[in-house]
Amino acid sequence: MPDYVFNGTRFELRHPVVMGILNATPDSFSDGGLHLDPRQAVNRAHEMVEQGAAIIDLGGESTRPGSEPVSVKEELNRILPILKALPKDEFVISIDSRNRETQRVAIEEGTHLVNDVSGGNEELFDLAEKRQVGLVLMHAQGDPRSMQDAPVYEDVLAEVRAFFDAKREAILRRNLPRVWIDPGIGFGKTLEHNLDLLRNLDRFADSAWGVLLGASRKSWIDKLCGAPVDQRLGGSLAAAVHAVSMGAEIIRAHDVRETVQAIEVGLELTGASKN
Repeated sequence: MPDYVFNGTRFELRHPVVMGILNATPDSFSDGGLHLDPRQAVNRAHEMVEQGAAIIDLGGESTRPGSEPVSVKEELNRILPILKALPKDEFVISIDSRNRETQRVAIEEGTHLVNDVSGGNEELFDLAEKRQVGLVLMHAQGDPRSMQDAPVYEDVLAEVRAFFDAKREAILRRNLPRVWIDPGIGFGKTLEHNLDLLRNLDRFADSAWGVLLGASRKSWIDKLCGAPVDQRLGGSLAAAVHAVSMGAEIIRAHDVRETVQAIEVGLELTGASKN
């Protein structure tokens, strides 16, 4: 069972773990507007932990396709009341932000992980090493406003892998508690791109990082099965179980209870175990 110290707090995580999604935004594609009230958001965080989430991923800016950026001030106004009210020693708290100032303030308030959809840079790596926080680095082609307009790759697997390989040396020369990479399902990818990444998730395994998958309720399920956003649980669970079988350590999910159960059953049936 891996033992991590994130931002001064020790946690034991038995992989695979579920990261519960908590969006304090009015316009996220699935749960937008549900957790704008800090009390509701805090209650939802505790509910997801009770359902089995080991990590809560708090975000204050939607990065769904077509979304507009918000100011750092607005992002902080949304997340800080929630972050201040969350316990810092009961479960891992992740800040889902691509803005360095937001990341810095969240870390000062006790955040344990930074989940950066922009993939991180030297400045973030330095900050993470100094404060000993974990990192999730995601691949995206283009800006959220236009990333789904016409994504093109010659070889999506090779190009996404190369994106992370270019950061490998910078990761290894720093003393970071843990890094995970996220291939970015739905972030500048067509349905076929997403399926290629999902089918070959094990190609992203590396000693420098673990793998996180965030495929929950995303539009690739609609394109594959014709399912509106509130009817994508089955596809989300199938992707989660598949990802764990391919070595993913973290599954980012909206439906925590169901995802935890699906993973536990999948592990039992395959004879695998958590570690």
